[in-house]
Amino acid sequence: MDHIVFLTGRLAEKSLIRVLESMVPTPFSWEIREIGLQVAALMTGDMIRRRVPTPLVAQRVIVPGRCRGDLAALTEHYGVPFERGPEEVKDLPQFFGREAQPFNLTRYETEIFAEIVDAPRLDLDGIAARARNYAAQGADVIDIGCLPETPFPHLEDAVHLLKAEGYRVSVDSMLSEELLRGGRAGADYLMSLNLDTLWIADEVPSTPILVAREPGDPASLDAAIDLLAERGRAFLADPILDPIPFGLAASVARYVRLRERYPDIAIMMGIGNVTELTEADTSGINAVLLGMAAELHVSAVLTTSVSLHARRAVREADVARRVMHAAREAQVLPKGINSDLATVHAKRPFPYTAAEIDEVARDVRDSNFRVQVSADGIHVYNRDGHRQAGDPFALYPDLHLETDGGHAFYMGVQLARAEIAWRLGKRFDQDQPIDWGCAVDRPEQDLMAWQAPGETMKKR
Repeated sequence: MDHIVFLTGRLAEKSLIRVLESMVPTPFSWEIREIGLQVAALMTGDMIRRRVPTPLVAQRVIVPGRCRGDLAALTEHYGVPFERGPEEVKDLPQFFGREAQPFNLTRYETEIFAEIVDAPRLDLDGIAARARNYAAQGADVIDIGCLPETPFPHLEDAVHLLKAEGYRVSVDSMLSEELLRGGRAGADYLMSLNLDTLWIADEVPSTPILVAREPGDPASLDAAIDLLAERGRAFLADPILDPIPFGLAASVARYVRLRERYPDIAIMMGIGNVTELTEADTSGINAVLLGMAAELHVSAVLTTSVSLHARRAVREADVARRVMHAAREAQVLPKGINSDLATVHAKRPFPYTAAEIDEVARDVRDSNFRVQVSADGIHVYNRDGHRQAGDPFALYPDLHLETDGGHAFYMGVQLARAEIAWRLGKRFDQDQPIDWGCAVDRPEQDLMAWQAPGETMKKR
């Protein structure tokens, strides 16, 4: 049995003891070392080396999640592995639960085609910039979307440019002439061919995406599939996903029936009709759509990012396909795998009760303000008292910061974040921005968690 040493500060020590005792029996023995500072988050590597003597008898040492010390240097100094735990003590049970069953989120089955819907109206620099943005969010293929009755004289140049930058490219048009131009320029995929335009596949090497003559005519899609299958030609088949309330449920059934008829073919699902045309947060919509894609072994989705409410649709699809693939492969519900799709609400927003916060507040002996959030509202405390309210304006008069502009500004920011977190049900951590999941860009080091060794985020 491993022996784990937990390093902490005075204010967190009681809570750490309670949490560890609540986890009994644990598959490890443990001890807590309070290293002589009040706030655990202020712990540094140098402080640990000064205050924790050697030898350190343990198989592992867990430091607080907000400790920014060099754990590799500490591991070398003590000869014991140092690990960074969760940011909140209350999350230790989940921390050890995840450790017992890690999920590999570098894997996925469904590729993402991200469409530049207004490509004819953009110059080449604009097309390249849009492609880089979509690829950075996780797109595997850049789709050049043509427009009806809109000339596209630089179509070939756009294909050449994107191919030169290393992207796989598709061309999406209702005109046979534009599809031929795109295919001859080197596009990897063409959208979309039906039984009447299947001859285009004989003219260019591009992989066709097949559709029915009309969505309600599955026989014509089947005929196109059978013809290309007989020739040994690669293709993707798309029964077309319709928007709400114009046939979404019936179109989902079309995908199910297509998979039943053809267990092994590559299927594409165009999801933009639902994400773009439904005024709702797209992270949840993408979770459901990519969940269906995982169940049906859909090879690719086509998504768009036109409406401002769908500005993160590509990134959300990237997260969703990985999470749903992991859930399908492990045969578990898509819970506890990754929280990046929960952009508006947190699963466990309030780790501490008002009573627990009050207990910590009574031990504070300095004038620095601490801000926390419970289900009851916003809490502000220091040595002069503990205040609680739902409205930051109700708290401000008791802070007595009228003559300290810098401190007043700081507390204004923290209280505004705290109110947002409390009203939405988000985690609030003082001095940290609110975690909006995949709705906002993350630092590069956070993105690396999605990558397998040697994988790049832009081009796969």
